Amino acid sequence: ALLPADITAIGGLTMGADPVAFGIAAIAATRGRSLRSFSVRKETKDHGVTGRIAGALQPGDKVAIVEDTVTRGTSIFEAVEVVRAFGAHPVFITVIVDRGGTCAELARVANIAYEPMLTAPELGYDYNT
Repeated sequence: ALLPADITAIGGLTMGADPVAFGIAAIAATRGRSLRSFSVRKETKDHGVTGRIAGALQPGDKVAIVEDTVTRGTSIFEAVEVVRAFGAHPVFITVIVDRGGTCAELARVANIAYEPMLTAPELGYDYNT
């Protein structure tokens, strides 16, 4: 399994993370695993459901942060900070394609496990092309 067993929620910065998080949560449900899914809004919403978190994330959750592609890691680590501020714990990061090759080091420094599904070199491309 790609996700560690202790993960209770999955999400990331909207829009790139949304289909990844919701798709993984849906597939996990068909296999008997319940994951709360959520999105991190790009800006705080001040009406309706307020704040930057939309969805089922709860304080204390162990979170997988996801994204479709990553080059520098900016969106991923923005989501990490918002999730931490909410009171949940990012413990794993995955992306469909790592295009930049820098996110692994950022994750290591942040003490978060990182496992891309694919890397640019695995697809026959140099990083950042």
